Amino acid sequence: MKLVIVTAVEEFQKDVLKLFKNANIENFSSSDIDGYKNGSSVLMASNWFSGEKGGNESSLFFSFTEDSNIDVLFSLIKEFNASLETNNPIKAVVVPIEKYI
Repeated sequence: MKLVIVTAVEEFQKDVLKLFKNANIENFSSSDIDGYKNGSSVLMASNWFSGEKGGNESSLFFSFTEDSNIDVLFSLIKEFNASLETNNPIKAVVVPIEKYI
């Protein structure tokens, strides 16, 4: 069992849900997050008088799942990202789990 973490801009939330379903990842959690691409956005967001929003509305998904499901998910994400015309690909990482209850 491993932990897979996926981030995507808000516009791709439904796409990520489909990718999880197609990879047989049925149990997962999600959270709304703000995504940043560089340090200047973070500095701008910390300015009390800034009229602009600092981050991009994004989503974070995570699931404890089997290697075989993760392999399928990564393949599907690579295929999805290959067809994008934006500079906001879906990102994913895998973290090994040493112990769990």
